[in-house]
This record gives sequence, structure tokens and C-alpha cells, in this order.
Amino acid sequence: MNKKLIWYIKAQAGVLLFPLGLCLFGEAVSERIAGEPWFWLGTLSLVVINSGVGLMIESGLISGFPKGEVTKDESTDEVAKVK
Repeated sequence: MNKKLIWYIKAQAGVLLFPLGLCLFGEAVSERIAGEPWFWLGTLSLVVINSGVGLMIESGLISGFPKGEVTKDESTDEVAKVK
């Protein structure tokens, strides 16, 4: 697959998983307050939160959209773009 497409899929999956995990966490807290079983939902929420954060970090979401590397050809003194 294309490197930019892989970046986009990882970044979007992380962006979607993180708030999903927060929603699950809130639901687990609500169930705990109500006295209902909450442990497995809370555990799942923490797994989803960490997965979302991990995917965002791995994709380099903070550094922005990936650009092609630029190299300088010393023999011709020109800049060549590497894909």
C-alpha cells in the first residue's frame, strides 16, 4: 500500500479509537456508581484508549502529513525528491 494511505489509516483509527475509549470509560464509571458490574468494560476502555493513543503516536500525527524525503545530488548540485 501507499505510505501516505497507511499513515492516513493509522492516524484516523487512532483519532476514532481514543474518544471511543473515553466513552467506554465513562460508561464503566456510571456502572460502578450504580453498583453494577463494571470491571471488564473499564478494562476494555483502557485498552481502547491506549490503542488510540499508540496509533496516533506511531503514525506521527503530531508531525503532520508525511512528505517525501529530499536528498541533494552532490555531482550535479541539484535537489532530488525521493519517494
